[in-house]
Amino acid sequence: MPRFIRWTSVSLLVTLAASMLAAAQVSVTTYHYDNYRTGWNYSESVLTVAALQSSTFAVLGKITLDDQVDAQPLIVPGVTITAGNFQGVHDVVYVATDNNTIYAIDADKGTVLLNPNFGPPVVRPLGCGKNNPDVGINSTPVIDLSSNTLYVIIYTQQSTGPAYFIHALDLGSLTDKVTPQLVAASHTLDNGTTYTFNATYQRQRPALLLANGNVYAGFGSFCDLSPNLSRGWLLGWETGTLTPIEDNQILDTQATSAKNFFLSSIWMSGYGPAADDSGNILFVTGNSDPSGTAYDGVTDIEESTIAVSPDLSTVVDLFTPSNVASLDEHDNDFGSGGVMVLPDQPGSIPHLAVAAGKTGQMFFMNEDDLGGFSTTGNNVLGTYDIGACWCGESYFVDPVDGNARVVSSGGTSVMVWEVQTSTTPSLTNVTSSPAINVHNNGFFTTVSSNGTASPIIWALARPAPGVPALDLYAFAPDLGGTTMTQLWKGAAGSWVKGGTNPNIVPVVANGKVYVASYKELAILGLKSKAR
Repeated sequence: MPRFIRWTSVSLLVTLAASMLAAAQVSVTTYHYDNYRTGWNYSESVLTVAALQSSTFAVLGKITLDDQVDAQPLIVPGVTITAGNFQGVHDVVYVATDNNTIYAIDADKGTVLLNPNFGPPVVRPLGCGKNNPDVGINSTPVIDLSSNTLYVIIYTQQSTGPAYFIHALDLGSLTDKVTPQLVAASHTLDNGTTYTFNATYQRQRPALLLANGNVYAGFGSFCDLSPNLSRGWLLGWETGTLTPIEDNQILDTQATSAKNFFLSSIWMSGYGPAADDSGNILFVTGNSDPSGTAYDGVTDIEESTIAVSPDLSTVVDLFTPSNVASLDEHDNDFGSGGVMVLPDQPGSIPHLAVAAGKTGQMFFMNEDDLGGFSTTGNNVLGTYDIGACWCGESYFVDPVDGNARVVSSGGTSVMVWEVQTSTTPSLTNVTSSPAINVHNNGFFTTVSSNGTASPIIWALARPAPGVPALDLYAFAPDLGGTTMTQLWKGAAGSWVKGGTNPNIVPVVANGKVYVASYKELAILGLKSKAR
């Protein structure tokens, strides 16, 4: 596939990181920091390894919210708030809840500046009781700073049934800039009939993506219920007007299947679709017909990493594991995790990507040639065991050797992999964390560093049943040799329905860490010493 020159080549990225240290505060406008989904904030000069070792890091404040949060918080410094009782300039953290409320909160003081509600959520869709009875805003919104617009998809109970609306909200007032667009679509199946999008059966869980002048959203199912009526969709709308993109992708266009079971959902535990510099959209799909006979790579592309063209008209490339039939038969979704695109690397294969799913195999792919499908083997650069992954990878550049690192978070530990680029690219595990408090397979991480110096990996655990505390961990990957040093551990929220997946992400920016969980936002940072 054609490529443009990536601004994030490693050398340029390091230069940019250094220059940003003296620049304005960092904005976090999309899931996992950027459209590659690296999860790396490389301009964090306050929360360094030395600071965490010598100062008191703790919860600075907690803000009560009206429901559980499944979306990642977003942060914009210097917003002019134009409505409500706290008008003026604020550094703002935006948090969306399952009750369809969007909060604008002062990122330093914790003051709730705005909190409009956008309609009643849908309660237990199809009887799906995982995580939270209320299903409102499930996905992470995305912010366009060039127009001061927050894009969000609302799931709301209407008199005619459940419906999705995409909104374009003004950052300063959280009011609609244009009329919200009802999410609607149709696609032709392989027998020539028309299949129509039905919000009753589709869950919009993956984070939104802003790319190519469009907003993109993926859809899956609720608990794999009504699998005869739910399919994986990728839809898009033009920024500004919210005009739907003419084409869309439905990942299972088969009119019939052995068990009348379709899906091929896009859910990725909330991880957002990625975009490469050609504008192609990359994501991973889940299971389809449990007979193990549905896959053909054209009319049904389950259990696959997929690249779709910016206009959503064409599947440009794909990788499907050789055991796709077994994955379907045993509900071992490859699509329980997202796909991360690596910034440009030196060597003969500069464009790389990684993805992992329930079986715990992390696939290392050539992003220009993902690998296709073979019944005899996986045509990828490498396969690495990381532990079962309801998760997604992160990335940073190590200050010691200047080489790229992939951070995996399957199973119960963080693992750091050095990207080897000579000859054929490969990954080498260089350090791992001690086991952390994880129930239900994997978790999410972000990385902060001061340029490339002082990297810290932040991880949010998943509590076990009866243990509601949601622990935040901080690890130093360059201390401790093959076992990395734990810098901090402490409760940073709660998850009352233990044993289910809090697929939430810690956000590090401007000297603080933000964790949104069950009915609260926690703000953590360094405590000032009493005088």
